[in-house]
Amino acid sequence: MKLEDALFNWLQIRVVADARPDDQAALDTLEFFAQILTEDHGLTGFTIIKTDETMIHVKYEKDGRSKLQLYPREPGEQLLTDIESNPKYN
Repeated sequence: MKLEDALFNWLQIRVVADARPDDQAALDTLEFFAQILTEDHGLTGFTIIKTDETMIHVKYEKDGRSKLQLYPREPGEQLLTDIESNPKYN
């Protein structure tokens, strides 16, 4: 899995886990993607640092350097929207 894909997947499930802190499946999936980012891509830290009207800002550390990746907010929050709109998961 490419770094960009893994980071976006982590972002989506981070949004879900933040909104649904009792959702064990979300927490397990978050841990899975965190493991991919650290073990497969060598990231030493990654976090959402800001969400504004249009973008989600993700800061990550790789090879001792801090980098910033911006994602459009709507796709970043789409998984949460899909989960919340499905009665099976509520």
